[in-house]
Amino acid sequence: MKYFLITLVLIFSSAANAEDYSIDSDSVLVTVILKHQQDKSLSELQAIQDKNEFWQSFPPEGMKIESWYVAMGLGQVITLRVSPKDLRTLNLAVEKSAWGSFTTEFYPTYEFQEIAKKIKASKSK
Repeated sequence: MKYFLITLVLIFSSAANAEDYSIDSDSVLVTVILKHQQDKSLSELQAIQDKNEFWQSFPPEGMKIESWYVAMGLGQVITLRVSPKDLRTLNLAVEKSAWGSFTTEFYPTYEFQEIAKKIKASKSK
């Protein structure tokens, strides 16, 4: 999955190199994937989250949730808008509150929908 996403980004970013698609923002998007520990029941997972104060700690103050989905068979997929200076805070919040009930993955993310529309429009001409 990870390699598929990287390949996809490389393909589309090379297609977009002809034009400037820079983003003017003082924040970055970070997608956090919280994969459920498959060897634990839901009640065990919730007990670990309660012990670790997951819901009190995540997301940290000042971070905006852009989306939060449950992907059945995978876990929770959360995209947050974060100031680059707060990346460490995000990482520590996950390490302190999510470990034990989830395995975690972090991906820097950017909005591609408008860029894709522009590329599609230019290719349709």
